[in-house]
Amino acid sequence: MLFAVEAVIRTPLVLEKNNMTNHDVLNKLVLKGTTTLGIICNDGVVLASDTRVTMGSYIAHKHGKKIYKIDDHLAMTISGSVADAQRVVEILKANAQLYRLNVGRLMPVNSASRLIANILFSSRYAPLIAQVLVGGIDDTGPHVFSLDPFGSLTEEKCVATGSGSPIAYGVLEDRFKEGMTTKEVLPMIIKAIDSAIKRDTASGDDFDIALITEDGYRELTVDEKKLLVD
Repeated sequence: MLFAVEAVIRTPLVLEKNNMTNHDVLNKLVLKGTTTLGIICNDGVVLASDTRVTMGSYIAHKHGKKIYKIDDHLAMTISGSVADAQRVVEILKANAQLYRLNVGRLMPVNSASRLIANILFSSRYAPLIAQVLVGGIDDTGPHVFSLDPFGSLTEEKCVATGSGSPIAYGVLEDRFKEGMTTKEVLPMIIKAIDSAIKRDTASGDDFDIALITEDGYRELTVDEKKLLVD
């Protein structure tokens, strides 16, 4: 789900004067846009997204970045207000590095997701308009968590967000099986993203795919993506 990028009057006082709740504000701001995917595999996690950035019916950017590396074992996808989403990314990056320095090991995926959930929930009266997927691999295995702007947190094995998600789910629910490897999942991911791009006007232009395995984080190159599409 992609939210409007326009400035929002966030003070509770103004909301009360207009008899509007935070839910009313968010419902008014919700726009159709973005397709992001998170898949749990037997050997890691795959995150994917389209690259079109929209503001209503206006295409603001054709190659926007929606997948961010947090650490060697951890990454997240973003949608929503660019400033809010990037703030969440930077907060998580800083805390992941501090955790590594203070504790001497990588931040668990569950802890990273809970940190974001607490940040979003604590801002519920002046919401950070961002919906994210957090994916990674730690001592307990691969994990993907989905979070909404109010901090609701759910762990998923196969998840899609955004206006292209109903189309993507049509592919994912038909082809996804637990225990698949990242190599087996990639053609399915390509098909799901490609279907969303072709049938959802707010998703499009190109796509990015990131793999998180025991070997670390890496994004597919242009040549690798082209080979998969071909």
